[in-house]
Amino acid sequence: MDRREFIKLAGITGIGLSIPLNISPILIDAAVSPETKLAVASGKSAAEITKAAVNAFGGMKKFISRDDIVVVKPNMAWDRLPEQGANTNPEVVAAIVALCYEAGAKKVKVFDRPVNDARRCYVQSGIAEAARAAGAVVSYMDDRKFKNMRIGGEALREWPLYQEIIEADKVINVPIAKHHGLAWLTMSMKNWMGVMGGSRDRIHQKLDQSLVDLSLVIKPTLTVLDAVRVLTANGPQGGSLADVRKLNTVIVGTDQVAVDAYGATLFGMKGSDLGYVRVAAEAGLGTMDLSKVNIMKIDV
Repeated sequence: MDRREFIKLAGITGIGLSIPLNISPILIDAAVSPETKLAVASGKSAAEITKAAVNAFGGMKKFISRDDIVVVKPNMAWDRLPEQGANTNPEVVAAIVALCYEAGAKKVKVFDRPVNDARRCYVQSGIAEAARAAGAVVSYMDDRKFKNMRIGGEALREWPLYQEIIEADKVINVPIAKHHGLAWLTMSMKNWMGVMGGSRDRIHQKLDQSLVDLSLVIKPTLTVLDAVRVLTANGPQGGSLADVRKLNTVIVGTDQVAVDAYGATLFGMKGSDLGYVRVAAEAGLGTMDLSKVNIMKIDV
């Protein structure tokens, strides 16, 4: 059963966080768990570390087949410049788009449902220009393409979701790691709010479970967590450069729970400190315990 068939069957508090100045990524012996892997690449070039992390998994051809229609889903929710750390790094997005085409993708689509004005977010984030330069079809989300879908979760029974992400052959989630006033941190699973229609603030009362419900339906082929610049406070919108730290790191994995659990360590936290990571692990969505994950470190 491919991803599209699976989805059709499925239902056609602010805290101040400080990042340690000397971060030492957790490294686990490769013999511990070959099933769950993460690649953590660090270096000065956002594009090169993105490529290196994907190559650690055997390259994009391992995930993308010839003539695939691929959705690359960044976070570009805010009218902020890349330096402000509120949106996914445009170089990371462009690198993923280029790798998809090199692997034989027929078309790569990039879109998001921003909180601020979409026309400004697409431009100010730098993502629209960078993605288009790499060959992506960048579009504003069309309200007519949100279709009510049965989710069948504990918090979300049904919700309008964007059809282009449902109908894609492959989906690559490309969030940024940053502080969030309600969820504490926003990373992979939180990024799915960008494909929800309707009044998204309605899920805030049961945010953790709602994010897990979404993640049970929207299953990415690959997750690429941008930690080139991370927003340490006043998220998710930020604004002050004083809240931004440059880590020059990208984390890649197929297990979005493990990716988010590792992302938490960048903020001096554990995955279990985040409600949605904990609930997702309990639901069997992925691995939260990093001692059971093979973490490959690459310096570029």
